[in-house]
Amino acid sequence: MARIRGKDTGPELALRRALFAEGLRYRVRYRPFPENRRMSVDVAFTRLRIAVEVRGCYWHGCPDHYRQASSNVTYWSGKIAGNVARDERKERLLEERGWSLIVVWEHERLGDAVERVLGAVREARGAVES
Repeated sequence: MARIRGKDTGPELALRRALFAEGLRYRVRYRPFPENRRMSVDVAFTRLRIAVEVRGCYWHGCPDHYRQASSNVTYWSGKIAGNVARDERKERLLEERGWSLIVVWEHERLGDAVERVLGAVREARGAVES
C-alpha cells in the first residue's frame, strides 16, 4: 500500500497537462471545506466553483470496471466501500455549497474528459458574464 499514489497519479497529471495546454488555469488539491482540512479536490476552478475529481476504477469502485479482490476480500471490500462513501459525501457537500463536480474515471479517453471540463468552464463563464 505504501507505493500506491494518492496524488499526482498518471491520469490526473495527464488531465492537468491537457487542461493547461488548453489555456485553463486551476488550483491543484484545493480544499473547499475550511472545517474539513483533509478533504480536497484534485483540480478546482475556484471562481467558477467547479471541482474535478480523477478517480481510479479500482480504488473508487467504478461501476463499469470494478472487480472485487480475490484475496483478503473482507479488508478490500470494506476499504473500497469506505472510499465510495467518502466520494458520495464529498459530492453532497460540494453540491450543498454551490459547486459543480466533474468526475473523470481513469478509463475515460483524455480528450473526452478535457471536453467535458472545457464545456463546464465555458458554460460557467457564460453564466458569470451575463
